[in-house]
Amino acid sequence: MIEQTKQYKRRWLALGFLAFALLVISLDNTVLNLALPAISRDLGATLNGLQWIVDAYTLVFASLLLTVGSIGDRYGRKRLLMVGLSIFGIFSLGAALSRTTGMLIAMRAMMGIGGAAIMPSTLSIITATFRDPRERAQAIAVWAATFSLGTGIGPLVGGWLLTHFEWSSVFYINLPVVVIGVVGGWFFIQESRAEKPRRIDVPGCILSMAGLFSLVYGIIQAGIDGWTAHNVLIAFAAAAVILTIFAFWELHSDHAMLPLRFFKNMSFTGANIALTLVAFAMFGCFFFLSQYLQTVHGYSPLQSGIRLLPMAFAAFVGAMSSASIAHKIGTKITVALGIFIAACGLYYFNRIAAVNTSYLDIAIGMCITALGMGVTMSPATNSIMGSVPIDEAGVGSAMNDTNRQIGGALGVAILGTLLNSSYAVSIDKIKWPVPLPAAALAGIRGGIQGAHVVAANVQQQSPTVAKFIASQADQAFTNGMAHTLLVAAIIMAVAAVVVVLIVPTRVRPYSDLPTVPPKNNDKDKSRKK
Repeated sequence: MIEQTKQYKRRWLALGFLAFALLVISLDNTVLNLALPAISRDLGATLNGLQWIVDAYTLVFASLLLTVGSIGDRYGRKRLLMVGLSIFGIFSLGAALSRTTGMLIAMRAMMGIGGAAIMPSTLSIITATFRDPRERAQAIAVWAATFSLGTGIGPLVGGWLLTHFEWSSVFYINLPVVVIGVVGGWFFIQESRAEKPRRIDVPGCILSMAGLFSLVYGIIQAGIDGWTAHNVLIAFAAAAVILTIFAFWELHSDHAMLPLRFFKNMSFTGANIALTLVAFAMFGCFFFLSQYLQTVHGYSPLQSGIRLLPMAFAAFVGAMSSASIAHKIGTKITVALGIFIAACGLYYFNRIAAVNTSYLDIAIGMCITALGMGVTMSPATNSIMGSVPIDEAGVGSAMNDTNRQIGGALGVAILGTLLNSSYAVSIDKIKWPVPLPAAALAGIRGGIQGAHVVAANVQQQSPTVAKFIASQADQAFTNGMAHTLLVAAIIMAVAAVVVVLIVPTRVRPYSDLPTVPPKNNDKDKSRKK
């Protein structure tokens, strides 16, 4: 009893270490992208190799979330967090020491296992530790704000590291964060697990991993090979079949890993839909925002990171204030309001997007969008976690994270495809001042980075032609970005309407769900007699 009281008094300190553990995930998501050019030079990585250095982590991470979340509920969430941090740290060191592209891809895949253990553990521990609904909402707001801040400062940290050190530094930076998270978590985070754990749902684990792997692989490859490529269609078909079997199994299993009854509660289902759509727009837009700043405006990685800081702080402020807003006006209105603000920010971006747009205008658009997303994430996450039993908080957290990953991957693939298609159409309409070789035209049409490489190659021969190529490519990219931003704004507006229609005003706890009383066979038999 004394130990429980001591742990209760330490709950906010424990939250600090949970936030620190989460920071390693959010930093890693953004820091690596800046290091890809240096990795390509040192390891000789091809474009496909660079793609898989990023995607190997995402693929493993998203595939394992549900399974690992259920394991934490059974065997202990703190224990799972410690294991996840250790795996992440060990293979971050392995990634830093990699000397071939294949080794680095393998290390990134293993880091995905650690990330899949860390992410749902932090949120499920918070849910189990903070039982008071208002305190839980505040704690989840801190969790969401930490993730937003880490994502925002990632480019700044990465830019500074790459300015002063080699690319391996973006992995070495994970090590001190992991050590602090492990040591602090060991002493201050309280262990929690299901009071009445079910036996492990082995078929459900296998089916969920296979189905999610196929789905995420198909989405990733669609952004590379196109949506009608054979490998993409096969992956989507396999995902549809496997996930259908998974749903059938979970519906009829007496120890289901993901009880499908959760989806009857709109506090769970509606918030998951909202987060998926928000991640779709957010990840898709951030994917080409960094290209816009670095390639069109010519900022270095460090300069881009500095210019992205206002967005990080806007998201942090939105997340930290969301709990008090939701307490006053309800979850439904807060989530819908945040999504609508983000939609306005994206529409503003659409209106001001141009090759020579001032940084002040860009910063205003970033801040409006990030503020809205910050206001949205925390109450939507709290709605999900408040609608599942404490015993299954790990699965609820994993579902939240899985939808975020799938939505983000879809956003990058679909919005990226829209941007690339619009860019290619604009390039095809250009009348070049001089005939260009087929290889040069293919490089220009392939993307804005390729166009700038072609421009650099012809700079010495013809500066005028080089300038023309770069300016036309910048204009084509900016036009495509504006069209894509409009699509993203419309999707966000639709998401706001969906939230208003289906999400309850206040979080509806799992215990409030209508239940069907179990049949009493003995009573029925006595009546017959």
